[in-house]
Amino acid sequence: MSRARRFAHLAVLCLFVSAAPAGAANYTAGVHYFELSAPQPVQTGEQIEVVELFWYGCPHCYKLEPVIEKWAKEKPKNAEHVRLPAILRDSWAFHARVYYTFEAMDLLDKLHTNFFDELHKRKNRIRTQEQLIPYLKLHGIPQEQFFDTFNSFAVDSKVRHSMLMSRNYEAGGVPTIIVDGKYRATASSAGGQQQLMELVNFLVAKAANERA
Repeated sequence: MSRARRFAHLAVLCLFVSAAPAGAANYTAGVHYFELSAPQPVQTGEQIEVVELFWYGCPHCYKLEPVIEKWAKEKPKNAEHVRLPAILRDSWAFHARVYYTFEAMDLLDKLHTNFFDELHKRKNRIRTQEQLIPYLKLHGIPQEQFFDTFNSFAVDSKVRHSMLMSRNYEAGGVPTIIVDGKYRATASSAGGQQQLMELVNFLVAKAANERA
């Protein structure tokens, strides 16, 4: 089996995009979006929380990322975008730990998209701390500081939280969007990437009306 096919096999939980269209006037619960069996707490106060569940190793997450970034610049004023590295398999915890280390060291703006590129555009399948070292050197990141943070209690706590929320959000794969701790949607259920963001806007408005 080729290297590319092996990696594709590891990403079986990534969701493929359906071609079925979904017009804004025709959104149906249980078809285009799904209500969680137990609503989850949000961390954005009066803002409607829009959680992006992703995995760095997922090619569909990589393709959706620029679409979400564009949406985030144009999003409804009452919405707040929150990333959550999903852990649907034990092996995904490594990349979640990388994300939270970037976050703790204030490196997300510099390295979040770049790390996606490293895995998918440059085909560098980083899965271990040893494999991270050349990447850190390339970007001038102090190794000792990075790995101290990587293995810290604070990052451990966030990784455990990601494991819990990945289950609580009832996600069957990634990328998945959770709106206001109540509604789950994917590009597959929405009919495409752009349709997903239109659906998210619909769900943000729906959630805001329900809060009111």
